[in-house]
Amino acid sequence: MSNPPKFLNKDDAVVLMLDHQTGLFSLVRDYGPDEFRNNVLALAATAKYFQLPTILATSVETGPNGPLLPALREIHAEAPYIKRPGEINAWDNPEFVAAVKATGKKQLVIAGIVTDVCVAMPALAAVAEGFEVFVVVDASGTFSPAVRDATLTRMASAGVQLVNWFSVACELQRDWRNGAEGLAALFAKHIPDYANLIASQTAHAKA
Repeated sequence: MSNPPKFLNKDDAVVLMLDHQTGLFSLVRDYGPDEFRNNVLALAATAKYFQLPTILATSVETGPNGPLLPALREIHAEAPYIKRPGEINAWDNPEFVAAVKATGKKQLVIAGIVTDVCVAMPALAAVAEGFEVFVVVDASGTFSPAVRDATLTRMASAGVQLVNWFSVACELQRDWRNGAEGLAALFAKHIPDYANLIASQTAHAKA
């Protein structure tokens, strides 16, 4: 018998934005730079819209990894911001793990750079501790599509759920009758085709 599907619950989810640092953005080759930055900010905006607790983390900011993407800090100015002094795996940093567990949430929505290290290592560690882990594939980036695909296979085999930022938003929304205007505006900002769809609907409604 197959396991029942696991869907995100906005009352039990926390978003972990790992190592979206200005220097590391230059390593991302599985998505174009504009597309990737848009996806990262869209996920951050989704977390903000649904008022999900969000934790920001970086690794060795003073080195070539660089600082956190400033726009993320602007969106989540009040979020815990963990600056790891050296741990590659965020789950090896006691302050980070304490911040995650302090939320009391069991569903971890993870995105970061690079997918095969900064995302995969804490994702696998969290699964081993009994968390439900959802990796946002299009807000995570790495050296090539081949590396990404191999890493996603590894994580999925361990029980990680693979999602994109749009599916995260829709799972949290669940029903368009739950007040959709704000979410539609978010979609329109980050998905040009969706902006066209809304413009068409608006024109139709006025006709």
